[in-house]
Amino acid sequence: MTSTTSKVTFGKSIGFRKELNRRVNAYFEAENISPRDNPAMYLKTAIILAWVVSAWTFVVFGPDVLWMKLLGCIVLGFGVSAVGFNISHDGNHGGYSKYQWVNYLSGLTHDAIGVSSYLWKFRHNVLHHTYTNILGHDVEIHGDELVRMSPSMEYRWYHRYQHLFIWFVYPFIPYYWSIADVQTMLFKRQYHDHKIPTPTWVDIATLLAFKAFGVAVFLIIPIAVGYSPLEAVIGASIVYMTHGLVACVVFMLAHVIEPAEFLDPDNLHIDDEWAIAQVKTTVDFAPKNPIINWYVGGLNYQAVHHLFPHICHIHYPKIAPILAEVCEEFGVNYAVHQTFFGALGANYSWLKKMSINPETKAIEQLTV
Repeated sequence: MTSTTSKVTFGKSIGFRKELNRRVNAYFEAENISPRDNPAMYLKTAIILAWVVSAWTFVVFGPDVLWMKLLGCIVLGFGVSAVGFNISHDGNHGGYSKYQWVNYLSGLTHDAIGVSSYLWKFRHNVLHHTYTNILGHDVEIHGDELVRMSPSMEYRWYHRYQHLFIWFVYPFIPYYWSIADVQTMLFKRQYHDHKIPTPTWVDIATLLAFKAFGVAVFLIIPIAVGYSPLEAVIGASIVYMTHGLVACVVFMLAHVIEPAEFLDPDNLHIDDEWAIAQVKTTVDFAPKNPIINWYVGGLNYQAVHHLFPHICHIHYPKIAPILAEVCEEFGVNYAVHQTFFGALGANYSWLKKMSINPETKAIEQLTV
C-alpha cells in the first residue's frame, strides 16, 4: 500500500541508515539467525493464543462466581492487547515470517480483536511509519482533535483538561475503532487528504465477517449459554475497556512524550534523512524490564521498530545497542526512558504542556 497525496520529502542520506543496516545485517550473519520465522516467536504466539482462548473459556463456562468472572474479563482484556502487540503487529508489518500467507494470517488476528488489518496497514504502516509525528499525515497523533498531542494542532478549550480526562477516554477507544473502521472502509475511504487504496469485495467481506465474529464471541455465545444480554454487554465492555486502556498507554509512551520531536506540518521538506527523523520522533522505554519486553511485543523498542519493522520484534533487544552506537557516531539523540513509570510521567508532562493555550502562553511571555 502506498500514499499518493503526500508531498513531504526528507533530506539526502548522510549514511546513517546505510551504516545501521550494514551492522544489523552483520549481526544476523554472525549469529547465523533469521530475522523472521523464529521458533521463539511461534512459541510466544501459541502462549498468547492459549491465554486468550483459556481466559474466554473460563469467563463463559467457568464457576459462577462474580469476582472470578470480573477478574477473568480483565485478564482476557490484557490477552487481547497481547495479540495486537505481538501477533497482529508483526504479521501486518511482514515481520512475522518470510512467507506472505503466514504474515497475512497473523495479521488477521487484528480483525479478530476488532481492528481492520486492511485499514491498519495503510494508516499505521504507511502514514504513521513514513510521516511519524507530522500532523495531517500521521493519523495516529490526530486523535480527531479530542486530544492535543502536537504543538501544531489547533487549541480548543477542552484541551485544558486533557491530561486529566484522557485516562478515562482510553478505555472507550476500541468502540471508536470498531465504528470508524466500518465508516472509513465503506464510506469515507480516506484519512485526512490521503485516500486509502480501494478495497476489494474480499477486503470488505473480511471486515464485516470479523465484526460479526466479535459479536458472536462476546455477546451471542454468552447469551446462548445462559447469561443475560446485560451481563454479556458488561463482560465484553470490561474486556475491551481493559484492552483500550493498555493499548493506548503503550502507544502514547512511544511518540507522545518528551523528548520526542513533533515535525512542522507546514514544512513539506524535512532536513533530516528519513531514518534520523524516525529516531528523533520516537522514544524507547523500559528496555531492561523483562515483563514489558515480552508483553508489548518490542513496542518499547519503538525506535528500533520504526527502522526495522520487517524484522521480528524478538530481536529488538539485540539491535538496540547497535542503534545506540550508530546514533552516537552520527550525533543523533537516541532517547530512552529507563523505566515504565518514568515514561508514563514524561507522557503526562507532555500532555499537560499541550493543555496550555499557546496564545495565553505567548501573552504571558511578553508581559514578563
